[in-house]
Amino acid sequence: MRNTPAVLLPPPLRAWLGPTAALAAVAVLLIGFRYSGVGGPGAMDTRIGSAVDGTVPEWRRTALAVDFLGEPAGAAALVLTALAGCLLLRRPRAAALLVAGTGLTVAATKVLKPLIGRTIHDGSLAYPSGHTAFLTALALVLTMLAARRLGRVTGALLVLAAAAVAGVAMGWAQVALSAHYPTDTLGGLCTALAVVPATAWLIDRTADRAAHRVADRTAAS
Repeated sequence: MRNTPAVLLPPPLRAWLGPTAALAAVAVLLIGFRYSGVGGPGAMDTRIGSAVDGTVPEWRRTALAVDFLGEPAGAAALVLTALAGCLLLRRPRAAALLVAGTGLTVAATKVLKPLIGRTIHDGSLAYPSGHTAFLTALALVLTMLAARRLGRVTGALLVLAAAAVAGVAMGWAQVALSAHYPTDTLGGLCTALAVVPATAWLIDRTADRAAHRVADRTAAS
């Protein structure tokens, strides 16, 4: 594949995010298998939850604000704002990744939840966290667009760091509000890491094939 300015996942970035996506997918399945059908916290959940509980009284408003970013209204506002930016900059592939990357990530969590069957509180499906998956996916998409202008290592580190920060921030909010167990949020973060790079690769491949077909037709005429 030719590396053009429009490419979402150039080879240097793909070399990092490809293996990361594969490992993240394995992690989602392993954690899901471990907590399949479980209706309570594990040992790690209890330890992390106890540490987070101490921050709730002072930071509850912050947790609610972060949580709103994963709610339908907050998520829609974020996506539409970023989408407008992509269209103004005439970045159709970026716009496609923004919509497809975040949408497929959230869809993946909705498919996995009933399959894994982990519950919290009154039987609500909990694994993986859709809120955490969404914010992580959005951070991945936005930083991937900037990372291609940076060096191979710097760009990859920026993408992974942004995903970690977004995932930890939303994960903390979900645990602080007792909406999820910590391992649910880890599963959400890993879901985004698995889905977004794969979606970017698929969009690049589809767009390149379409461009080649147009070029071949033009040359033939």
